[in-house]
Amino acid sequence: MRFLSVVAAAALSTLVLALCAPLAWSEDLTDTVLLVAKRNLKDRIYGNTILIAKPLGDERHVGFIVNKPTTMTLGKLFPKHLPSQKVVDPVYLGGPTGAEVIFAMVKGQSPGGRSVQLTPGLYLAFDSNVVDRIIESQPQQARFFAGMVLWQPQELAEEVRRGLWFVLDAQPEILLRKPTDGLWEELVGRSERKENTI
Repeated sequence: MRFLSVVAAAALSTLVLALCAPLAWSEDLTDTVLLVAKRNLKDRIYGNTILIAKPLGDERHVGFIVNKPTTMTLGKLFPKHLPSQKVVDPVYLGGPTGAEVIFAMVKGQSPGGRSVQLTPGLYLAFDSNVVDRIIESQPQQARFFAGMVLWQPQELAEEVRRGLWFVLDAQPEILLRKPTDGLWEELVGRSERKENTI
């Protein structure tokens, strides 16, 4: 896999500019999708993962790994920020690009700022003041990520053609499920069974 190697500020500017239910298959990469790594994807970062991927235009995508909790919490990352001390959930590894930036995926209405709608009722916040407000007022409705994944033009489509991902409709109840233990095994097993019946 080739991912853009850029500093966090450049990755954020790209994002700014672009702005368990039955599984539903999707091959349409022009909308937000759920990616489930197939068993043949042997990679230290991406093996056994589930990602949400959103198109940015020009066949580029941004995504976040949703099932890789780290040992870090917001309280450990921001020891002087009192509201962060109250959040007990781990920060998730969203991806290798901009790993020093904290993003919030939040359920409900738009948290404001330059937040991006991922699916109906699910938003991604990346402005630091908006992320801070989510930490302070609704951390139980959010998942926090360090970093993201960026795909170059047509890169994700090529990975799908190579058979690395099951592509499913994005479902907020899956994306925000806590904890994520066993989630990949569940989704890859269901996807394989569905694929075998087609």
